[in-house]
Amino acid sequence: MLFLVYILRVPFRYTDSLTAVPSPAMFGTESSLSMFLNTLTPKFYVALTGTSSLISGLILIFEWWYFRKYGTSFIEQVSVSHLRPLLGGVDNSSPSNSNTSNGDADSNRQSVSECKVWRNPLNLFRGAEYNRYTWVTGREPLTYYDMNLSAQDHQTFFTCDSDHLRPADAIMQKAWRERNPQARISAAHEALELEDCATAYILLAEEEATTIVEAEKLFKQALKAGEACYRRSQQLQHHGSQYEAQHRRDTNVLVYIKRRLAMCSRKLGRTREAVKMMRDLMKEFPLLSMFNIHENLLESLLELQNYADVQAVLAKYDDISLPKSATICYTAALLKARAVSDKFSPEAASRRGLSTAEMNAVEAIHRAVEFNPHVPKYLLEMKSLILPPEHILKRGDSEAIAYAFFHLQHWKRVEGALNLLHCTWEGTFRMIPYPLEKGHLFYPYPICTETADRELLPTVFHEVSVYPKKELPFFILFTAGLCSFTAMLALLTHQFPELMGVFAKAFLSTLFAPLNFIMEKVESILPSSLWHQLPRI
Repeated sequence: MLFLVYILRVPFRYTDSLTAVPSPAMFGTESSLSMFLNTLTPKFYVALTGTSSLISGLILIFEWWYFRKYGTSFIEQVSVSHLRPLLGGVDNSSPSNSNTSNGDADSNRQSVSECKVWRNPLNLFRGAEYNRYTWVTGREPLTYYDMNLSAQDHQTFFTCDSDHLRPADAIMQKAWRERNPQARISAAHEALELEDCATAYILLAEEEATTIVEAEKLFKQALKAGEACYRRSQQLQHHGSQYEAQHRRDTNVLVYIKRRLAMCSRKLGRTREAVKMMRDLMKEFPLLSMFNIHENLLESLLELQNYADVQAVLAKYDDISLPKSATICYTAALLKARAVSDKFSPEAASRRGLSTAEMNAVEAIHRAVEFNPHVPKYLLEMKSLILPPEHILKRGDSEAIAYAFFHLQHWKRVEGALNLLHCTWEGTFRMIPYPLEKGHLFYPYPICTETADRELLPTVFHEVSVYPKKELPFFILFTAGLCSFTAMLALLTHQFPELMGVFAKAFLSTLFAPLNFIMEKVESILPSSLWHQLPRI
């Protein structure tokens, strides 16, 4: 409205000038502006503001429809696609129609009905690590929900229906159900007084040992007892369902002990020994994928910087038919980034475009970020890390913490990898069609992850990361504000025409006061003959 008034004031001034005797005082902007404003009626203000409100409302409706369909602002896309190249800018990250079509196809994939919680394959030791954190900070790193899930896991893996036949196992069956840690530890000591009980050693190694060295000693004792039980049950496993259950339980106990011993070796710096133990365990029990030992193996191989073996493990487990994890997706991205990250420059890439290797690395990062979008903020240290929980939610904040806690050092070791991640990770969300939950490469993002993560993570001192939502573009917000403002002006002008006319005149006079001052100065400097010639021109 103000812009239109300012434009119209010029022809009015010259009309007045042509129909009157030329004089220097006559060309003052103040008199012509006042004359023009006095001729405006309230109906003019109502019509002008109403028209502006209608036009901005139509633009808002169109922008909102375009955003809902394509996930971007039409004005913004036109500016980036057509105006920016004319100004010398290049944008390689604009969304393409193929991405949109792929997203529409992927939206029909089977969605996950509920969020399944998984045992963290790299979970820490309660006595040697979690409790030590509590002693130092006074905070509880594990939630009750997380510990309750662990108790259920222990009962599933370490007990069976025939435990009442062996006194020590009967005691341990009750011990795994105890909520009080001291009661569990006392029960484990009571079971060891009767016989060598592998599960009793496991409990003491996990909860009573205050160092990894002590835990390793207890696990070695558990290994001897566990191997003896495993050999006995292996000979009787086909003699009935009771013996089948005992053999399954003894197998779980033996695998758990060997895996934790390998983790002890890794924590104590004997990484090659840990890798050998994990490889042997995976060969001996290839069907027990529920322990996800390959993720422990990947972390150890990265510590050794044995990237060829890491790639070999990924080739076996990075399969579309298997459940993905942040460890697999981000490790694959790290290997591809390693090939180009040391020489990568965003300025150079914007000038010449991405090479084939750089494009593969960026696509791998986009794939990883789409699977779990919470990881980059931890890897880039934009958000503080905490101790990982004992259970994780795939694609959730808990999985991101567990991954970054152990793998941040591996990303830092690869020169330029974090820089490449920093430059490209947010581009993932421009590829995924709106709404973001539709997915592009994976099944739709589960909407229940935030609720489950709040149960798994200590929210008292940790702010749970939520799935990033696509924010409204600036032009939609600007158009909405403009539409609301002009509609309010139209309503007020219709209800109070005289008062709004006074306000408009006062506002315009104040707005043009600096211009009037400049024009007066110009008139005092320039000769009067120049002003006499302007109307004739």
